[in-house]
Amino acid sequence: MFTQDCDRMATMMRTEPSHKRVRVFFGGQLIVDTDDALYAWEWPAYPQYYLPIADVADGVLHRAPDKDGATSFTVRAGGREAIDAAREVEELPGRVRLDWSAMDAWFEEDEEVFVHPRDPHSRVQILPSSRHVTVAVDGVTVADTRRPMLLFETGLPRRSYFPKLDVRMDLLVPSERTTMCPYKGTARYWSVARSSGERADLAWSYATPVRESAPIAGLVAFFDEKVDVTVDGVAQHRPQTPFS
Repeated sequence: MFTQDCDRMATMMRTEPSHKRVRVFFGGQLIVDTDDALYAWEWPAYPQYYLPIADVADGVLHRAPDKDGATSFTVRAGGREAIDAAREVEELPGRVRLDWSAMDAWFEEDEEVFVHPRDPHSRVQILPSSRHVTVAVDGVTVADTRRPMLLFETGLPRRSYFPKLDVRMDLLVPSERTTMCPYKGTARYWSVARSSGERADLAWSYATPVRESAPIAGLVAFFDEKVDVTVDGVAQHRPQTPFS
């Protein structure tokens, strides 16, 4: 279940203890309950959890043939199975990484977490502002506010979130696209309707964000990489990010 990209590890993985109670459910059963989870950065963007095999419920892990210097396991519980959904690597003996998406649910302490472990070195800060922020698409202003919520997230450009009353919602067309973020929740997208056709998935909103991102609930943000933004009358450069 793990992609080849995920299997390309650095020679020396960076690790650090989580210090959180981590629980994992699969097949409707609690299969891991540990306070000894280890963050491991196999690639730079975010960590994964490596969990002590001793804290995996009995009868859950079923070993498969070794490959690429790793031991794979099929996970079985509650009448379900996920083939190759766990692996143990030489660098971290006695621990396994579970395929996050193959599991039913993950909890840090008593809060459910999504997509991947929240990086302890990443931060989301949301601040109210009185700055005048506008967004234009192909020369047409689609958002104009003096009351944005500004979201600062480690490694990403500042995002301006607009009250819907300050957005030309008549120009936004609901999209089928959704994405999930462990720090903010599930986002739903809009395209922007133009005479030349729709500009796909330029805006998004979190209707019910996770607790720490509650101040942006129901507000609308745009990809600064793809629209024209001004702040207090000054045109902003389009940042270069993976979303460009």
